[in-house]
Amino acid sequence: MIIDTFSRLPLHEQSRIIEMAWEDRTPFEAIELQFGFREKEVIQIMQNQLKLASFRNWRVRVRGRATKHTALRDPNVLRGYCRTQYKIRQNKKR
Repeated sequence: MIIDTFSRLPLHEQSRIIEMAWEDRTPFEAIELQFGFREKEVIQIMQNQLKLASFRNWRVRVRGRATKHTALRDPNVLRGYCRTQYKIRQNKKR
């Protein structure tokens, strides 16, 4: 069962899969490439891990969304996240 496989993963990988699924711009194919879980399996994982209302909101948001499916994406988009999303910023006071 997929939930058993998922629960055997280290917590940081479980968290990353959920984070990637939650992100609007990360396609399901990226999750499959990195972790081996197909879209239907990711949906099962999300259903198991999220509260019911959160899961429903997520499903409404990602269903048919072009950015969640590589085949529906603009071919010019070659990345799965915003260029500035993961930049380290120098916000420290000196």
